[in-house]
Amino acid sequence: MITLHLTTCSEGSDEKIIEFLKLFRDATQIVVNRIWSLDTIPSMKTLHKMFYKELRVYGFRAHHAKHVYSYARAIVKSARKRNSKKPILRKLTARIDRYDYKLDLESRTLILKLHNGYDARLSC
Repeated sequence: MITLHLTTCSEGSDEKIIEFLKLFRDATQIVVNRIWSLDTIPSMKTLHKMFYKELRVYGFRAHHAKHVYSYARAIVKSARKRNSKKPILRKLTARIDRYDYKLDLESRTLILKLHNGYDARLSC
């Protein structure tokens, strides 16, 4: 896993990134709640059928939608394995696929592709 420490270089990027992270967390919580109410944890194929179209309506790119339900599945699977309560997501985190960002090392700029066609440009 690679961690980057970045600061924004253009105004407006901060709000869009925070909005995306909140949307990602809230969508993941919705999927966690619905999976938790089921007796067994569905397969990825079943989760795709259950949630893909709904997540696309929220404005997620295809890769983001896939990461939402796969992350939610992992959370529920882990919680059930430990026999714990239903997970409540609080932190703003998102899984980003390699197709959803572009890193330019010369200009030290990271371009993130967010929901609804928004882009965020970040620089070191």
